[in-house]
Amino acid sequence: MTSESSVSSGRSGAQASLRAQSFRLGEKIIIGSLFATAALSVAVTTAIVFSLFIPLPEFFSIVPVGEFLTGTLWAPTFANPSYGVLPIVAGTIQVVMYAMLVAVPLGLASAIYLSEYASKAVRSTIKPILEVLEGIPTVATGLFALFWLRPFIEDLTPWLPWQSPFSIGVAGVAVGFIIIPLIASVSDDAMRSVPRSLREGAYALGATKMRVALKVVLPAAISGVIAAFVLGASRAVGETMVVLLVAGGGNPQLVWGFTEASAAMTAFIASRATGEIATGTLDYYTIFAVGSLLFLMTLVMNAIAIRFVNRFREVYE
Repeated sequence: MTSESSVSSGRSGAQASLRAQSFRLGEKIIIGSLFATAALSVAVTTAIVFSLFIPLPEFFSIVPVGEFLTGTLWAPTFANPSYGVLPIVAGTIQVVMYAMLVAVPLGLASAIYLSEYASKAVRSTIKPILEVLEGIPTVATGLFALFWLRPFIEDLTPWLPWQSPFSIGVAGVAVGFIIIPLIASVSDDAMRSVPRSLREGAYALGATKMRVALKVVLPAAISGVIAAFVLGASRAVGETMVVLLVAGGGNPQLVWGFTEASAAMTAFIASRATGEIATGTLDYYTIFAVGSLLFLMTLVMNAIAIRFVNRFREVYE
């Protein structure tokens, strides 16, 4: 009994000796630096939000909220201006829709191949290439889509009413090409984090590799895959140069269609936020109104995605 108590006391003493009695100066500096970095990030984010929302009272004192949110004519620079934001909201939604229709199947298929089928040598070659493709300048992608992709798609679909050199659908496809590497890379990381034991158990039951990938690995990694989709959609929502170059933006009316020329919210902000706009004018406040709405749309989309991620999250020991 005495020996056992001495051993336990020795263990507790050893455990107690491993804990620092007080923080050293270097540790205090590190902790303070980390706190300052986190606080700076929060402060910058808060400043961005305030910079977007502070000019809104001036804008909505002139333009009614109902007209802004429900109007179907967006012509803030015309002689008889109209401030219905629905046309450029519809343009943004179409860009995201077409982009995700392209990027989700191709990105997810790429992730399944890299995670379950590719050899180590192939994966070590393709994965860095995907990460490099994420850094291609979007203006280069926009020029590629305008001068090559748009005529190519027109030749493939002669039955569509191609009447303009601009197309919101082609802009969405080009944005989809941009976000494929992002979705593929993040989804691959999520699928490779699934424990090997789940795969081995499925193989032991006689499942094929494709069935294991689709019925075991993908459901187990669904939270990470959804996060990849959300990142891709957020990138599509915020894309500017491709939409500005390829989608045009001269049509102020609410239009839907693959071949239609239409503006998006980011393209409007990029085209109007120049040094030519006088501070304090209605045209100046319009930029902040559109930017605030874009921020709220992205915030709602991410909140819904986080709820889905938490709902389907799988935790493994």
